[in-house]
Order: sequence, then C-alpha cells, then structure tokens
Amino acid sequence: MAASAASAGLLATVRARYFRNAWDALVSSVCIALLAYLATRFFQWAVLDGIWNAKSAAECTSRGTGACWAVLPARWRLILFGVYPYEQQWRPALGSLVLLAAAVATCMPRFWGLLRIVVLWTVSFLTFLVLMRGGILGLSSISTENWGGLALTLFLFASLMVLGMPLATLLALARQYGPRWLRIAVGVLIDLVRSVPLIAIMFGASLVIPLILPGWLSGDKLFRVILGFATFFGAYQAELLRGGFQAIDKGQIEAAKALGMRAWQYQITILIPQAFRITMPQTVNQAVAGFKDTSYVAIVGFFDMTASASAALGTGDWALAFVEVYIVVGLLYFVFAYSLSRYGAYLERRMAAGYRN
Repeated sequence: MAASAASAGLLATVRARYFRNAWDALVSSVCIALLAYLATRFFQWAVLDGIWNAKSAAECTSRGTGACWAVLPARWRLILFGVYPYEQQWRPALGSLVLLAAAVATCMPRFWGLLRIVVLWTVSFLTFLVLMRGGILGLSSISTENWGGLALTLFLFASLMVLGMPLATLLALARQYGPRWLRIAVGVLIDLVRSVPLIAIMFGASLVIPLILPGWLSGDKLFRVILGFATFFGAYQAELLRGGFQAIDKGQIEAAKALGMRAWQYQITILIPQAFRITMPQTVNQAVAGFKDTSYVAIVGFFDMTASASAALGTGDWALAFVEVYIVVGLLYFVFAYSLSRYGAYLERRMAAGYRN
C-alpha cells in the first residue's frame, strides 16, 4: 500500500510539473526523446563499441569507432599520482586512503566533537605528509614538485577545509563582534582578498613572496600556495558566516552573559553552531567551488588531477583519446562534488530537525 501510494504520488508530481497542458506535454516529450537518443548513442559508443585493449589510440581508431578506454590501463597511474616516482606510488595511494578515511569519519556524528576532529585531522595530515614527503622512517625524500594527480587534489581540498574554515570563523567573529579597530582591520583584509582573483593570489604566493622574504622564511612553494588558497576561501566564507551571525537574535548573547558565560564560551556553544546551520547551503556551495578550484594550481606548476590527465595525453600514443580521459576526470570531480552536496543536504535536514526540537 505504501509503495502504491508513493508511486501514485510520484506520477501525480510528474504530471503536474511536466504534463500540465498540451504545450508542456509536447516540450517534455521532445526533451525525453532527445535525452533517450543521446543516452542510447553514448551507451553504444562507450560500452558496446568500447575498446579496452590496445597499444595506442591509433590502434583503437583502426579497430572501430567506439571509446578508447585502453588509455586508462596505460595511463591510470599518471592520472592518480602525477609524476610521483613509480616505485613509490604506494605512498600517495595510502595517504589518499588516510585522508578519505578521515573525511568519512568526520561525517559520522560520533566524531562531532572539537577535540576529536582536531586529533583526527592532525594525525591524518601528519600521516599524509610523512608518507608523501618522506625523509624519515626509512622513506626516501620526495619533493613537493613531484606530488600530483588525485592525491594532490585531495590534499589541497583537505588543507583548504582544515585551514580555511577555522580562519573564516575567526575572521567572521572578529568583524562582527571585535573591537572597532579590529573590525576595520579585518574588513580591509577581507575586502582586499575578495577583490583579487584567485589566480593572482596563487601567483603572488608562488612567485612574489620568495622575492620579498628570505629563503628560510618563504617556505615551500606548495604550502605557500595552500596558505594563499586558504586565505582566499576564508575571506569568502567569513562573509557568509558573518551573515549568519547577524541573523542570530542578540537576546541570546544577552542571556548567555546573564548566565555568566564568557565570550569564547557562548561563541563556541551558541553562535558558531547556529551560524553554520543558517549558512549551510551557501557553505556547501563554497566547499564544492573550492574543490573544483583546486585545478588552478596547475597554473603555478603543480600536477593536480586535471593537469595529470593532460600529461597523460602528452604522448603521441594516446593524444587522440582525450575525450575518454576527460570523461573519467569529470566523473571523479562529479562524484566528490555530488557527495559533498548530498552530505550538505543531510546536515541541513539534521540541523533543521534539531533546531525545531
């Protein structure tokens, strides 16, 4: 009975949205027929006529007109690990699994504690850095210039969240509740960063900072770029959170003060959770945009997943298989971005239910 009622409700919704009148029914029917035709042709090209075993894209072309998926067995290591030394690629593979495990654990309510999250990500980051950089525990030292592929993309995004989100929270609190001089200083910083393109910030972090700072203070190029990227993300996210703080009734702050709570206590327990709940949709959008923006590091000389995919096509053997490679890269981006959006929707529903209760 429940299934029948659900089916009837779905049919009623579809009819109301797409077949409400003759014109809507005509347009919907044409779109459905077009999508069905495109899906059939893609399935024919990708699955039925697809070629998995070949020595080059030219051989795929000579054997048929289907997709040349043979490029994946030949170049998958370059896409996932970039130019990391071949015999050491188990290290970025293990490091990526550590970061993914930390991300999955963070999504579980049992880990939703400040101390637990700090310990979890501190251990995960140190593990990833030790595996990737080496130089200790018998691991050979690998320069960050050799990091790349999906492993570098995951590390960039994790660094963006771990560094950028706390920075955004501090900036938003300072601009909303700090003394006047601090509000002005933070406001100037946020507006300055938001007025500069991300590419310019990355170029400044990679090229300008070494010119104005001594070598011992400028640090590694990758970590300079990460700090610049995190600052850019933090400036935009800070304005979202500031809007969330402004939406909170000031009476809650007065009540917390009346109960004897210190500023940092009611900020952590009252203001920040509500600000994130209010701005959850925008925060998820910002996180998805940040994940996609990790591809900009290719401009300053790093082989992220997109740049590694281009490098995989750099040889004459597989240059003709660019469509297949970019389909796979796009699918990987879609999986991560869609997962972020669905988890954000889950958090929004959970927070809304908790707020009503």
